[in-house]
Formats: sequence, C-alpha cells, structure tokens
Amino acid sequence: MGKSAIVIGAGIVGLATARALGARGYQVTVIERSSKAVGASIRNFGMVWPIGQPEGKMYERALKAKSIWKEVLTGGKLWFHEGGSLHMAYHQDELNVVKEIVEVSDKRPVRVLSAQETLNMSPAVNANGLLGSLFCEDEMIVDPRQAIAGIPAYLTEKYGVDFIWDTAISEVDHPTVRSGAKQWAADEIFVCSGADFETLYPELFSSSPLTKCKLQMLRLEAQPDNWKIGPSLCGGLSLIHYDGFKAAPSLEILKARYKEEYAEYLKWGIHVMASQNGLGEITVGDSHEYALTFDPFDREFINTMILDYLATFAQFKSPKVFETWHGIYPKMTNGNTEIVLKPEGGVTIINGLGGAGMTLSFGLCDQVIGGTYQ
Repeated sequence: MGKSAIVIGAGIVGLATARALGARGYQVTVIERSSKAVGASIRNFGMVWPIGQPEGKMYERALKAKSIWKEVLTGGKLWFHEGGSLHMAYHQDELNVVKEIVEVSDKRPVRVLSAQETLNMSPAVNANGLLGSLFCEDEMIVDPRQAIAGIPAYLTEKYGVDFIWDTAISEVDHPTVRSGAKQWAADEIFVCSGADFETLYPELFSSSPLTKCKLQMLRLEAQPDNWKIGPSLCGGLSLIHYDGFKAAPSLEILKARYKEEYAEYLKWGIHVMASQNGLGEITVGDSHEYALTFDPFDREFINTMILDYLATFAQFKSPKVFETWHGIYPKMTNGNTEIVLKPEGGVTIINGLGGAGMTLSFGLCDQVIGGTYQ
C-alpha cells in the first residue's frame, strides 16, 4: 500500500500539493475549513505570470507551473487563455526599460512592438501618446473562481484525492491531525493555508519573516458583443513592481520619475493591470498594503486611483464596475519568494508565496514533493 498524506487547505497551494502527491501515488486527503476555497486563491486576476519572475530558477519554476496548470485545466475541462501580456510605454524612459528587457532576456519569448503593432494586438489599448509596448507570449489567464472550484473534482477523478470540507484543523501532532473530537492520520502532513499556519504553529509563524498584504480589486461587466481585449494589459507602473524587470539597467531612472509623479500611487502600492476571463468580464487592480491586521473596509479612493490610471493605457467597450473586493495573502519580508518549513517530523509548511501564488504554486509544490526544491 502506498504512502498517505493529509493536506490542510484547499487554496491554490493546497491543490498544487495534492496534485503533486497524487501524481506520485500517495493516497491524499485534503481538509479545508470552509465549504469551498474563499481566500486569496479566488481573489486575484487569475494571471499565470512568468514575465514577473527573474530569469533562472524562478522563471523556470513559473514555466513548470504553467505546464501543470494546462494539464490540470485541460483534464478538468476548465477555461484558460494563453494570450500573453502587453506592457504599454507612453514615455521614453518606459520604452527604454521595455527595450532593455528584450535585450537582456535569454529565454523569454519577448519582443518590442511599435505603437501600431500594439494597437493591432489589442483594441483596448489607449492610442493617445503610445510609443510602443513589450509583448510576451508566456502569460496565461485562468478564471480563479472557476478553476479553484473545479480542480478538486479533477483531482478526485484523476488521483482519488479525498476532500473534507467545513472542517477546521485545530491541532497537528504527527501522524495525527484533529478537528475537535475528530481525527485523521497520515504518513505525511502538509500545512498549506496561511491562516492555518498562524493558528497551528503560532510561535513559528510569529518568528518567521512574514507579514500580510491587502489588495483591492475591481471587475468590469462582461463586454458587449463578445468583445475581447486580447493579451492582459499593463501600464508602466507594473515595470517597477515585478522582479522580472529588475534586469533593465535604466529601471532606476524610471523609478525616480515615478516617485515624483506617482508618489500617492506608490504609497498605496498601486500598479494597474487588466485581464479578461472566459465570461468576457475584465478584472482590474490592484493595491498593496502591508500589516498583520487590516481595516476591514475598502478605500474608495484607491479604487478611483486604479481606474484613473487604467484609463491612461486602456479603454473598454463597457467600463461599468459590477464587483469590488479585497484579498489578503501572506508575504515574505526578507525578499524570499516562499517559506518551506518542517516544524516536526512528517510535517511540512508551505507558505508565503505572496502575489505569485497562481504563477508559482504548481511548480513549487511539485519541486517540494519531488525532492528537487532548493
């Protein structure tokens, strides 16, 4: 009989861990405190975003994750779109960074587009003052609400994964996990939820280099006449947000201008992107506030700032906002991209992927379970 494993949490990290275990012959049980995943895993763009990762280990992990995403989504008959990404440039310093990224990229499928080529790529791009753009073929969009809800059925069918819902684990004492009077046992236990890490190992959580990030997002209604924006769209502020762009020699020059012209945006960690799901709806965001505890109320002025900046590089057939929300995810404070801990024999904690959970989880968890993580 093969080994058994319990995974605590049915968000993207938990699902990725369950898939990696199931693919290696484990008998897997996933235990989730809610009736369905309702945390950060469904409160995002649905962007699988290799362009945001620096070349080398992290970029390769993102590509591995994307390949697993495609396997899982295809097997589960779930929607995805490989449309790539466009980063628009309206100032020379932005265009300089775009050109430098292409020059220093070794393996990425990136190229500089002229203004007209950019407009040909997407009807949603604002033509006013456009100098050109960076186009990358790597990026893929999933619908996080649909995907995170649909993957459990695929994992059950494909690998026999058992899901237990509405059950909050209150104690881990390997090989046993407990929820009140109920208990389960397995050879290996994986804690794959930010909230559960904090609850089950409070001292370890408080001593780890972790904080939390609150982000605000919006969704525009399904566009009329099946109108499509093509690639995911980004403004210049995204160029200074992602580590994947740090290789551009003139990035600091761009940052210096933004610090003067967009000081309020940087204060609230705002950079603006737009992606379109299979229903034709457009997800827009976001902001970044860091703390351990947040005001539960969203700030309307942040949403207004996001929409104002969005208008500088994109325009849609229907700009009507019909949903707003915020998400909270764990974030490393020491510059690392994740934290993998073994608090006791047979127990592994996987946490701290920050805003790259959708991009990296499938790759990271496959490496952790496969023994190639470093």
